Amino acid sequence: MLTIDSFALELEAYLGATQIQQVRKAYHFAEAAHEGQARRSGEAYITHPLAVAAILADMHMDHQCLIAALLHDVIEDTGIPKDIISKEFDEEVANLVDGVSKLKSMFHSRAEAQAENFQKMTLAMAKDIRVIMVKLADRLHNMRTIGSLNSEKQRRIARETLEIYAPIANRLGMNNTRIEFEELGFKALYPLRSSMIEKAVRTARGNRKEYVSNILDSIKASLARDGIAAEVIGREKHLYSIYDKMRSKRRSFTEIMDVYAFRIVVDSVDTCYRVLGSVHNLYKPVAGRFKDYIAIPKANGYQSLHTTLFGMHGLPIEIQIRTVDMEMVANNGIAGHWLYKANDESNAGSHKRAREWMKGLLEIQQSAGNSLEFIENVKTDLFPDEVYVFTPRGQIYELAQGSTPIDFAYAVHTDIGNTCVACRIDRRLAPLSSTLESGQTVEIITASGAHPNPAWLSFVITGKARAGIRHSLKNQQSNESMALGRRLLERTLKAYNTSIEAIDPERLLAVLKERNMIYLDQLLEAIGLGNQMASVVASRLITATAATDADGPIRHTPLPIMGTEGLVVTYAKCCKPIPGDPIIGHISAGKGIVIHMDVCRNMSELRNKPEETMSVRWDSHVGQEFSVELRVELEHEKGIIAVLASTITNADANVDRISMMERDAHLSTVNLVLAVRDRVHLARVIKRLRIIKGVTKITRMRS
Repeated sequence: MLTIDSFALELEAYLGATQIQQVRKAYHFAEAAHEGQARRSGEAYITHPLAVAAILADMHMDHQCLIAALLHDVIEDTGIPKDIISKEFDEEVANLVDGVSKLKSMFHSRAEAQAENFQKMTLAMAKDIRVIMVKLADRLHNMRTIGSLNSEKQRRIARETLEIYAPIANRLGMNNTRIEFEELGFKALYPLRSSMIEKAVRTARGNRKEYVSNILDSIKASLARDGIAAEVIGREKHLYSIYDKMRSKRRSFTEIMDVYAFRIVVDSVDTCYRVLGSVHNLYKPVAGRFKDYIAIPKANGYQSLHTTLFGMHGLPIEIQIRTVDMEMVANNGIAGHWLYKANDESNAGSHKRAREWMKGLLEIQQSAGNSLEFIENVKTDLFPDEVYVFTPRGQIYELAQGSTPIDFAYAVHTDIGNTCVACRIDRRLAPLSSTLESGQTVEIITASGAHPNPAWLSFVITGKARAGIRHSLKNQQSNESMALGRRLLERTLKAYNTSIEAIDPERLLAVLKERNMIYLDQLLEAIGLGNQMASVVASRLITATAATDADGPIRHTPLPIMGTEGLVVTYAKCCKPIPGDPIIGHISAGKGIVIHMDVCRNMSELRNKPEETMSVRWDSHVGQEFSVELRVELEHEKGIIAVLASTITNADANVDRISMMERDAHLSTVNLVLAVRDRVHLARVIKRLRIIKGVTKITRMRS
């Protein structure tokens, strides 16, 4: 059993006597604070913080981090305040303990509380990354002793561990910690699956022992012939990784176990590439399966050469080649070369990358609308697969697998993402939804005044891009909602022969107070979004006298639709109205105004609900093109689609979508979605289509 004396003896390997004495002092302080408290297993509570400190000592963390580990439950569980810890030790230790204490209840069953605490963790990590190191060690010991909890609690904690803690450990390059999280979490969450795979692995390892030994001997012999000194290790597959591959890649257990994995550890980077040549001479490499993470490290600082070979009998062999230092970083990540105070090296490797990641988390946090959105965005950044792309000047950017040019634009800078209009991939124009591949050069074309497109949210991958788009769209919608709300309210007040400026300020404040608002802009935004009715607000703003003074019945003039209102005025997809069509507005809460054709069937029920409809008309100067759908029936003829497209283009219209359906051997139906300016423009297009030989009927599609 671990005691403070045996622990102090272990610390002599890398800490000084004064520092060890401080650790001893922290232990006795925590022991006194937790006196009378016990764990679920029945052990004295102090055994837990001591075990957490021991985990961190194995990573050679500094003495302040070990002290924080010993005291990490003191503020939360014993009521001893932060200032006492600061007085007994120092301010830095007190801040560490306080940071970890805020994370104690990091996850609850309620999603909102879970997300709020995750945000707290981000802020604490940004101030001092040792906070998350203590938290990971705390969770690791809890997972090691999870057997004393009831099964329901075991499953909840195991799920949290697999979903959040293991990916964070991976993101910080702490591979050993990640693997232990995954193995313990898998066993607690799926005990039956875990035991079945474990039994199958034991059987498989026994059957393949001779084959592994033969490969190992042949690799060692090949390296010896080339005069290369190296350590060759057979890599064992872990239960959770086997299960995860079986589930995600839909492979059988046999397929996964048929891959033989080895690691070769050498003294220098130069030797790594010599080893690569040696093993490629020994066995034939599999095309497209070589990855150089030495030249371009992973986002968590991981470096290694990966290659896959065709071994004896055609069975695949996976090889990882790395130096001793790379092996240390691969296993322990940011803790592998902990130099917290060394300014000359603190920006190297995993440490620098961890700080860059946390900086990105803070940017996402600032852009996120709420904590749930924040945690959704961050979860997308917690998974390891990356692509590496270049700027035109040769700078490398790491992005998540499946990223698009929009993700790249936001990775470079939020302003570039917000004003992106087009891109070039390897000097060729490409769609913004293109999936990027490693090695490509990406150039972003921007335009001042441009805004993110809501459709981008359907294909972006990274949390930073998603948060940036949503933040910009919210600001854009807020401004547009206020502008529309002002127009709607002014239009309604005009019927009472008054205006917003003429309203008594005290009356305005009273109406705002009724609606739990402080500013007029909040009220205008709510009206623009359809959450408040302009007519109701107007009737509350004016006095009873003003209402009766208006001559005759109150009549609202139709609101002119200009087509430039942005996100708060949308056009119904059911009837696709265009300028020139008689239209009616549907006030949709949270969305603003949806414009329908007057004859749209979907509006039939709403006509009897005046509070949900409003009179609108097209402005004389509409500033955009509109989508309209035509059905063209024609005689089947070779090249007819090209003729239709050419005719539409010559009529100064654009084809957004075209599809063809054969009715029989002679007749076909073509569905066209066009972009036109108004009904006059559409009539001109239809007129030109009618004179095409073989066209028998043209119908505008609407509900």
